[in-house]
Amino acid sequence: MPTSFDMHDVDVKKFMDALDSCKGNVYLITEEGDKLNLKSKLSQITGLLHLIEGGKLVEAKVICDDPDDESMLFRMNLFGKA
Repeated sequence: MPTSFDMHDVDVKKFMDALDSCKGNVYLITEEGDKLNLKSKLSQITGLLHLIEGGKLVEAKVICDDPDDESMLFRMNLFGKA
């Protein structure tokens, strides 16, 4: 069962680069409850554009199908690198 974590003030460029290395689906859950599959480039553009404020991701939840992807993205969120 996938778990989620909150992302705050993420470097969007690093985050999008990290998404390319993910093995499974990664979902962004917006404050409005929208669920966007970030493995899709169109969803990345659509979802991230309205969440970006000053070049940083303001706040969102991330859910990963693959536990390794979740671990990598969580470390990036916490330490600023994957």
